[in-house]
Amino acid sequence: MANTSSAKKMVRKIARKTAVNKNRRSRVRTYLRQVEEAISAGDQEKARSALQAAQPELHRAVTKGVFHKNTVSRKLSRLSGRIKAISA
Repeated sequence: MANTSSAKKMVRKIARKTAVNKNRRSRVRTYLRQVEEAISAGDQEKARSALQAAQPELHRAVTKGVFHKNTVSRKLSRLSGRIKAISA
């Protein structure tokens, strides 16, 4: 356990930041799940609109440091490829 007052303060700060990041990560996962469900249902229009809603949320997570930019780029690329494959 933390002994000094500065260490105690850091524990409090880390707990707050962890809660915020957990909330952001959960939000992103919700948007990704909506895209996945639309893809599995085979509804290309719904999947495309869900991906458009998810994109800003994913990019916001990058700017906040929750995800790495290459991870988000890879996810978006793969999802858009799967959406494109629905029509084929």
